[in-house]
Amino acid sequence: MSDPPKKLLIAASGTGGHLFPAIATAEKLSHYSIEWLGVPDRLETELVPETYPLHTVKLGGFQGRLGVGALRLLGQVLQATLKVRQLLKQGDFDGVFTTGGYIAAPAILAARSLGVPTVLHESNALPGKVTRWLSPWCSLVALGFEAATSHLPRAKSVVVGTPVRSQFLEPSALPADLPVPDGAPLVVVIGGSQGAVAVNQLVRSAAPTWFDAGAWVIHQTGTNDAEADSLSHAHYIHRPFFKTMAGLLHRADIVISRAGAGTLTELAFTQTPSLLIPYPFAAEDHQAYNAAAFAAANAAMVCRQADLTVESLQNTVLQLINDPQRRHQMSKAAAALSIPDSAAQLATIVNRAIAADVDLPLAE
Repeated sequence: MSDPPKKLLIAASGTGGHLFPAIATAEKLSHYSIEWLGVPDRLETELVPETYPLHTVKLGGFQGRLGVGALRLLGQVLQATLKVRQLLKQGDFDGVFTTGGYIAAPAILAARSLGVPTVLHESNALPGKVTRWLSPWCSLVALGFEAATSHLPRAKSVVVGTPVRSQFLEPSALPADLPVPDGAPLVVVIGGSQGAVAVNQLVRSAAPTWFDAGAWVIHQTGTNDAEADSLSHAHYIHRPFFKTMAGLLHRADIVISRAGAGTLTELAFTQTPSLLIPYPFAAEDHQAYNAAAFAAANAAMVCRQADLTVESLQNTVLQLINDPQRRHQMSKAAAALSIPDSAAQLATIVNRAIAADVDLPLAE
C-alpha cells in the first residue's frame, strides 16, 4: 500500500496579488493533500472552496499605529495563532506555504511553535511588514524581485519571480466581444477597483486625443466609479472588470496600470509596454518600489499620481503610440523580467522544505 499524501496548509488571503500566485503554486503541488487558510468575507471565500477545504480566522490589517486598535489587533493575532496551531496539530500537517500579508502572521507563528517547515513567498520589491518581521522564522523566503533581498538581511531567500495564472503563459487572442480592428493601436487601462477613480478620470479626459490618433481604449473601471458611463465613443469600451485579462494584455500596445506585483508579473509574461501609476496610498508606498524595479529595467514608464495631468498623460501615451521601436524595446525588457517556471520553482522549494533539505534558520 502506498503512503498517504503529505498535508500542506496554504495561507493566502485578501487580494488576487496574494491568491493567484498561491493557486498557481498549489496546482504544481497536486501530490499533496492541500487545505487553505483565509479570512471570512475575502476573495478566497469565492475562489478556494470548490478546490480546497477552507479554514478561516478573524484578522485585520497591520496599520503600524499604537493605541487601542493595535491592542485589539494583537489580540486577534494571538487568537488566530492559537487556532492555526490547533489546526496544524489536529490535521497533522507536514508544511505551510504562505504568500504573505497579514494572514501569514498566525500561519508562520503557529508553524514555528510546532517546528513545521514554512515557505513564504513575497511578491513585492518592498516586502510587507509581516515578511520583514517573521521571515527569519521561515524555512526559506522566495522573492518576486531581486530588490527585496536588501530588506531581508536575516532571512534565507531566493529569487524565483511570481507565479501567474496559466492563461498568461501562452499568447491568447482578444475575445470576440471586444471588436478592436487588427492593427489598431490599443490602450488598455486596468487601474483596478481600489483607488482607481482618479486614474479613470484622467484617462477619460485624455482619451479623445488618443482616439484622434486612431487608438482604441479598453478600460477596466472597477466598481467604485460613479462616472464610469460618462464617456461614449466608438473606440471606447469600459466595464467594471474583464475576466479575459490575459487576452487583453497580449493584444495591448500600451497598458496604463497601478503597480501591484501581480499585475506587473502578468505584464512581464505578456511582454506588454506599460505606463505605471503607483497607488499612492498603498502600504508603505510599496507599489512605487515595484514600479521603480520595472522602470530601472526599461520595461515601463512611471508617473506618480500627484504629478500627472491630463496633458502629460495625453502626451506620454501619444509618444508611445507613435514610437513602435520604443514599445518593442520595453516589450523585450518586460519579457526579461519574467521567470516562466516560477510556480514550479516554488513547488520544488516547498518539497525540499518538507523533506528537510532546507535547514530551518533560527530567529534571533
